[in-house]
Amino acid sequence: MTSFPNQEKIALVTGGNRGIGFEVCRQLAKAGLHVIMGSRDREKGRSAAERLAKDGINVHSLPLDVTDPKSIQSVKSVIESDYGRLDVLVNNAGVYLDEAAGILHMDEQIFRDTLEANFYGPLRLCRAFVPKMIERGYGRVVNVSSGLGAMDGLSERSAAYGLSKLALNGLTRVVADESRRGDVKVNSACPGWVRTEMGGGFRSSKSGERGGNDCLACNPGQEGSDRRVLPRPKIHSLVIRISRPKTGDMGDALQTHRDYSFWRT
Repeated sequence: MTSFPNQEKIALVTGGNRGIGFEVCRQLAKAGLHVIMGSRDREKGRSAAERLAKDGINVHSLPLDVTDPKSIQSVKSVIESDYGRLDVLVNNAGVYLDEAAGILHMDEQIFRDTLEANFYGPLRLCRAFVPKMIERGYGRVVNVSSGLGAMDGLSERSAAYGLSKLALNGLTRVVADESRRGDVKVNSACPGWVRTEMGGGFRSSKSGERGGNDCLACNPGQEGSDRRVLPRPKIHSLVIRISRPKTGDMGDALQTHRDYSFWRT
């Protein structure tokens, strides 16, 4: 087992080889965490890690397909063997297969493939790592969601994607409720429309770096707050939540690119 300083946190970021996930890997590593970059394509993950290494930022890439239970089990085994624990899980990997497609005539397989990546992947990863977080009394989980998954954001546009993120927000609440023992925080964050390969670079003015900032800004306010209205995102607030155990509520789905949460009434 690799030896790490007591204060160094171990983080896994799925879909970390590009876009928002890549920027989250960069910023968590710069903040002093030991980052494991999960990538469906082994070579793309290795290449992304090398790009960061050229900037003096060290991350470790592992092949990880969130739609494959065997792949998740393999990564879990490596993490347990090499590091002994996982402190931070960022469920970033996802797909967007149904742009502007309505629900009534869409191929059902699109729904299945979307749910497999956007809901069942995070579910499997939570089941793989959160129980040990609860057992140790510490953990942070951030599920990268979308405003299209808010109850009042659902529409005929991109129905499969929106419903998958609605399910992800529900998963966040349920896992957070089950994780209340000890210092384990589980939240969702929406970085907004971002200029990435999946988001469509020509349609968004927000860079992957800004989107990464917003995911790291998943800071639900003081303990005991009830879906508190948020200030503009702070680049380091996920790290603040990691370093200050009593900061933050659980189970919030935060639209970090705006000044309010998903759970509007």
